[in-house]
Amino acid sequence: MEKIIKSFFEIKTLSITAIIGLILVISGCNKDFENVLPKSFRNDTLGLGDGSKKVLYIIMDGVKGSVVESLAPTNITEITQKAIYSYDGLADFQYNQLTNAAAWTTMLTGVDYTKHQVSNENFSGLNLQATPTIFTRIKESLGNVRSVSIAASAGFNDNLAVDASMKQTLTDDAAVKAAVVDELSTNNPSLVVAQFHSAEDAGATAGYTTATPSYTTAIQNIDGYIGEILKALKARKTYATENWLVVIASNKGGGTSGGAGGSNIYDDLSRNTFLAFYNPKFVVTPISQPDIDNLPYVGTAPRFASNASVSPKALLSSNTNIGNFGVSGNFTMMFKMKDDLGAASGFPPFIAKQVTFGSGAGWNYFRGSNNVQLSFSGASTLQGAAVMNDSKWHTYAITITTSGGTRTTVFYIDGVSRSSTNIGVTNRDNTAPLRIGADMGKNTSFMVKDLAIFNVAMTPAEVIKNMRIQLRPSNPFFSNLLGYWPFDETSGTVAADVSGKGNNMTYSGPVQFIPFSEISPNISPEISSAAYTAVPNGVDIPVLIYNWLNIAVPSQWGLMGKFYNPTVTLPKN
Repeated sequence: MEKIIKSFFEIKTLSITAIIGLILVISGCNKDFENVLPKSFRNDTLGLGDGSKKVLYIIMDGVKGSVVESLAPTNITEITQKAIYSYDGLADFQYNQLTNAAAWTTMLTGVDYTKHQVSNENFSGLNLQATPTIFTRIKESLGNVRSVSIAASAGFNDNLAVDASMKQTLTDDAAVKAAVVDELSTNNPSLVVAQFHSAEDAGATAGYTTATPSYTTAIQNIDGYIGEILKALKARKTYATENWLVVIASNKGGGTSGGAGGSNIYDDLSRNTFLAFYNPKFVVTPISQPDIDNLPYVGTAPRFASNASVSPKALLSSNTNIGNFGVSGNFTMMFKMKDDLGAASGFPPFIAKQVTFGSGAGWNYFRGSNNVQLSFSGASTLQGAAVMNDSKWHTYAITITTSGGTRTTVFYIDGVSRSSTNIGVTNRDNTAPLRIGADMGKNTSFMVKDLAIFNVAMTPAEVIKNMRIQLRPSNPFFSNLLGYWPFDETSGTVAADVSGKGNNMTYSGPVQFIPFSEISPNISPEISSAAYTAVPNGVDIPVLIYNWLNIAVPSQWGLMGKFYNPTVTLPKN
């Protein structure tokens, strides 16, 4: 029988947004892997070794974690039985377009592209003095130890392995495998890095899916190479007195799509990776992504509660052209709203571009019974036919499309097209300010977020996607904004337009700024970085490598990863 030993060392100098508890309680005998760790195991940096620590770091380009999970390759699957591992790993959680060069640099420096500045495949922006690789750090910290980089891509070695003791660039993955086996069989390295590229080549040509034979074959071949490399590792004459950390990690997933602002990074399959930290005495520790669908919608919003004596508003008085839709052109308008008034009467309005609500040229949103309706002067009212006064957040949008003498307006609520009408080519432009909030005497109580007006009519699919999220500059429609008011203020009189157009609104009256946090099926909330650092990221790998090799990590290094603290089993003395 074996006892479980846990190390509670933490790196206090790193910025850690989420710490994962990696403690698994197990019982019974572990006999599926041989006991190769020295009996003299005593506490050091990790409580894992006697100083004969070495690292084998295998990088698999373009290998999606989800595909590895589906294929269950023999050797990788065996490794997961003694590893901290994840099929939901992330190359990083940024919104930039991801490249091989950017991913490699992150994995070897321990910082992402916001620091290492590499985003293109040509490594432009790379500054190894500011963000050294593990080869440089090991050379500086441990002196004359052997570090080896064996790669299938010249760019990898030429740019990132400058300070390796030995580097080889070979023609294909099979040659990389053979060279790694030879290195482990004949030399005494402290670090061996192997880079395989065939899966990326196959995926880029035919697709990164389980239905792509060339892609899955490349992954299975790499798995076979890993098996041969591990066999060579365990055949080392000194293996029984050595303590190897084996890291197997994708540099990135499939493609270079890049995440759209406000989207769920886990949905960006270019970032989906497999990662495993393996040692024969690690307790199996799978890590899965958190349940994103049950994350709350969190923020602060202005509350407009009007009655017989008060009428709080937000007005766009500085540019009264915003909200005028003219007699031609295409537009989209969307916002989020939470109504908590309950029963109401008198058709209270809440958003409008009209001199007087319900009268004269223009348009206005109003509450009809318990649903939202939209009226363009001189046209049929658009019916919402969905409950709005349930004290929950809902999403609303319209598109205006002009074709000849027809101007079709489609009204969406919570991602569903509810009604449409031809509003005609009547000129409804006016000099009234775009406003939020009702006239005095009209009872309302509602909060608003993310009001956006675009000079383009989105497709139904585009509307449904964008009405759920908070817009970011990386959004493909951001340049089409005429105005965008997130209403993130917590005090003051200015409702900022963040579109870059400078159309700030002004709060007047007793506007309340209300914090909220609730689960909403209608909204895709902004997801904090903690949700993405809950799984291994590329920046995390150097942190464990340095600590495994007993290299102190000072705050001056500015590493961005977190430390994965293994739980280990040791034989009883």
